[in-house]
Amino acid sequence: MTMVEDDYKITREEGPTRGRYVIRLAPGAEAEMTYRKSGDGPMIIDHTGVPPAFEGRGIALQLVKAAIADARAQGFKITPVCPYVVVQFRRHPEWNDLLG
Repeated sequence: MTMVEDDYKITREEGPTRGRYVIRLAPGAEAEMTYRKSGDGPMIIDHTGVPPAFEGRGIALQLVKAAIADARAQGFKITPVCPYVVVQFRRHPEWNDLLG
């Protein structure tokens, strides 16, 4: 059975300089995308991880899309450092206006 993206509850946890988007998949299993941010500077996405048992379901892309939605709504830029996120920005040229 394939889960649709609406089944994923994405939470954004933010501290003073670091934060993450997380999806709790099962007890003890979560997918996350971490970032650094300072003041009005860009969100620097530095890591995306999905447990091997949950790979191939588009979960990491949902984390990226959550950051894209927040960037559009809150008016900040994104600097992808994580290789996965860099590739997703290349695949989605409509996000290029958010690069910073």
